[in-house]
Amino acid sequence: MMSDLNNLPLTKICAVEDIPMLGSRIISRDSGADVAVFRTAGNHVFALLDRCPHKGGPLSQGIVYGETVACPLHNWRIDLNDGTAAAPDVGCAQRFVVTVLDGVVYLLSKELATIGVTGADSAKPAWDKLVRLAA
Repeated sequence: MMSDLNNLPLTKICAVEDIPMLGSRIISRDSGADVAVFRTAGNHVFALLDRCPHKGGPLSQGIVYGETVACPLHNWRIDLNDGTAAAPDVGCAQRFVVTVLDGVVYLLSKELATIGVTGADSAKPAWDKLVRLAA
C-alpha cells in the first residue's frame, strides 16, 4: 500500500511531536469543517473531521484513550481508525488518510480539499486502513 501513496500529493501538517500525547491539534481550512489530528499514547496519529456524528460536537476537545476519542458533548465513543461510533450508538465521523514520514504528519491533499467541504466531491476515500510509513 505504501507504493500507492508515493505519487499522491500530500500536505504537510505538523511534526508528530507538535500534537500533544493523548490529545489533538486542529487544522483549519479555508472552506469546510476543521480537521482534528489525534495522537495516542502509542504514538499513532489519526485524523477525523472535527464533528461528532451525533450532534456535531468538536471531537478535538474530547478525551483520547486507546485508539478512541470521547465526544465532549454526550460522551459518544468514536474509533480513531475508521471514525465509527461504538455501539449502541450509530454514526461515523469522516476520516482522513494519515501518513507519518520522518516524524512529520501528512494528509492527502485531495481529501483536505473535498472531505467535509460543501459542494466538493466528498466521496469516501478508497483506502480503508491507516497508513504508517517508517522513517
